[in-house]
Amino acid sequence: MAATTEEQVERVRELVAAIPPGRVSTYGDIAAAAGLSSARTVGWIMRTDSADLPWHRVLGASGRPAAHLAARQLRLLGEEGVPIVDGRVDLRAARLR
Repeated sequence: MAATTEEQVERVRELVAAIPPGRVSTYGDIAAAAGLSSARTVGWIMRTDSADLPWHRVLGASGRPAAHLAARQLRLLGEEGVPIVDGRVDLRAARLR
């Protein structure tokens, strides 16, 4: 992975913090808005620096959470009114544009 600057990390944090309750974004959406070349970079930032962020509002492009987070993430999103069908978030309805 390419080196990530503090500015890029802060931009990702700002974008994630700005996702309102009941809405979601994808790692790719955040990467594009932050000017990063890879959604994986967003994932890395989120793994290392997201304890104080609404991390549960960021998903992969399929709308399905990572297996190790699925139960907790889907519960949190469901509590916010995010539409979930068969363990997958309905991105058409909930995605922040």
